[in-house]
Amino acid sequence: MDIKFDRIASVLFLAIGVLFIIGSRNLASTSYGSSVGPDIFPSILGALLVLLSIRLFYETFVTRGHQGEREKLQCKPFLIIFLATLFYILTLETVGYVITTFIFLFVCFQTMERTNWVKSLIISACFSGIVYFLYVQLLKGTLAGWPIWF
Repeated sequence: MDIKFDRIASVLFLAIGVLFIIGSRNLASTSYGSSVGPDIFPSILGALLVLLSIRLFYETFVTRGHQGEREKLQCKPFLIIFLATLFYILTLETVGYVITTFIFLFVCFQTMERTNWVKSLIISACFSGIVYFLYVQLLKGTLAGWPIWF
């Protein structure tokens, strides 16, 4: 655990959490008499991020004397997941939610743990299919469905 890195990361996460809260104030609040609007979820996420970053910052002072081994940065998995995220963002509308989410999850699972690719395949397929069904069929939401060529 690198104390300096954790301290800097906690300050950055604190700033991001505050920006989430400020940004959610610009969203429209509730509509049609509903108590839950589009501003609630980002506000909760921002508050949670602020609380967790404060906890991390506090822990950097408590564990000051407990310097552990410096861990090697894992640049290759980070780069793979970052590129998979970019691919996911850029192809979501054209390829569709189910296919891009399946590919994204499969790549991320295999990057984190290379063993048992069948398990990753099943979890990725089930997750993307079930979430699509629940959101589109039950909640009547809209997601980028299937591509035209499919």
